[in-house]
Amino acid sequence: MHTGTCLCGTIHYEIAGPIGAAVYCHCSRCRKANGAAFAVTAPVATKDLRFVSGEAALKSFSTPEGVHRVFCAECGSPILSRRDSAPDIVRLRVGTLTTPLPQAPAAHIFVGSKAEWFGIHDGLPQHAERPLSP
Repeated sequence: MHTGTCLCGTIHYEIAGPIGAAVYCHCSRCRKANGAAFAVTAPVATKDLRFVSGEAALKSFSTPEGVHRVFCAECGSPILSRRDSAPDIVRLRVGTLTTPLPQAPAAHIFVGSKAEWFGIHDGLPQHAERPLSP
């Protein structure tokens, strides 16, 4: 079991299943949504995610392409994103976990559009876009 919260503590969630391989996402949308050089996300089965409290405080921003970024309306913490094209998976923002991440992030994705002021020096695989996955 994994648990997490937003910054202000309004939203509490539990994950009853495995957390997939985390990645550093450098796409321009993640940079803007997180106000940082990248977001760290990991796939979680939608069926395994349960909001224990604060679900009414969840708000989302949706793109025309069917990507939904879900965040706390009180403190703005990004919680997850989901895609209409992959309804069985959400991409958890792992910085909201209160339990340890089972494994370190495995790769950098969308480095073709990464912030020019950020250098990657960790030796992990780098992908110009997202490798084929949900």
